[in-house]
Amino acid sequence: MDYLTIKWLHILSATFLFGTGCGTAFFMFCTNRSGDVRAMAVVTRWVARADWCFTTPTVLIQPLSGYWLARLAGYPLSAHWLLWSLALYGLAGLCWLPVVWLQLRMRDMAALAADGGTALPPRYWRYERIWTALGVPAFGALVVVYWLMVHKAA
Repeated sequence: MDYLTIKWLHILSATFLFGTGCGTAFFMFCTNRSGDVRAMAVVTRWVARADWCFTTPTVLIQPLSGYWLARLAGYPLSAHWLLWSLALYGLAGLCWLPVVWLQLRMRDMAALAADGGTALPPRYWRYERIWTALGVPAFGALVVVYWLMVHKAA
């Protein structure tokens, strides 16, 4: 594959990663604030699916295509902007892994509550606070990675 094709794949993948993350987080956060358990059951189910369909593949594509681009462009892998990008990407990943686990638990709790016509357990809201708290550094880290990807600061 040539450089421009890999670059296009890298940019498209980054767009899916960031866009899916922002979009699903927004809808899940807002739906949780609504207090509508049936809506929460639907949204958490779709958020979990979106993570598997869109986020998981892009999490793998990003470092592979980034490595390939750096090699083709002749950037040393010790370049500070690359090292910072990898460190921040790793931070986002460390936040994302527990978020996926939390989303799956929240999805199951919301489905049970919606099916049974009951309130969500307090554990749902504890998980939701942790989910939100982990999203903040993950989002910030990916914003900086985007900046580094574009600017390739010396």
